[in-house]
Amino acid sequence: MIARLKGLIDALGDDWALIDVNGVGYQVFCSSRTLARLAVGEAAIVEVETHVREDHIHLYGFADAAERDWFKLLTTVQGVGAKVGLAILGVLGPDELLQAVAAADKAAVSRASGVGPKLATRIVSELKDKVGALALGPAAGMPGVAATSAAALPAGAPSAVSEAASALINLGYGPSEALGAVSRVAANLGDDADVETLIRDGLRELAPSDVRAGR
Repeated sequence: MIARLKGLIDALGDDWALIDVNGVGYQVFCSSRTLARLAVGEAAIVEVETHVREDHIHLYGFADAAERDWFKLLTTVQGVGAKVGLAILGVLGPDELLQAVAAADKAAVSRASGVGPKLATRIVSELKDKVGALALGPAAGMPGVAATSAAALPAGAPSAVSEAASALINLGYGPSEALGAVSRVAANLGDDADVETLIRDGLRELAPSDVRAGR
């Protein structure tokens, strides 16, 4: 079973890379995010998930172990095959995907090609309990999802984080970006941060980079 490849990038396609390992070329299917980090003629190391079927053996390559682990997790959901799993990882990195699942942000997941509203709902519903042990700052380990006035937020979230994220959602931000911004602020400020501070600094996190630079 091939778990990792180290070699030179010989060619790149729309959804694959050809990696020359000591004269042997391996075609590896990758997400657009991983492909963007590869260049023809340069050395590369990719983590690999090998799928063996009766009619083929396919290699799926990833920039790091976190992306590979998410691919394996995504493909446990009914309706998510390898192609759709790579499409999701092409629009959402591991941290972004964790935030989307924790915040039940179906809209973020459905940005991927081949993912409609029903499948996006199934993905966040089936995976929210499986990712509770993964780190998301103070939002880590949020087991449940409760509806707010604008979207779903993790029911186990610290009240200040949950309230601040809900406020940002009501201002028009997406659930995952609101939760991510507030979580990063809370991680920096510690447990003593109040809701008002989390909202204010969360808005700064979400502001365009040129605006933040001038504050």
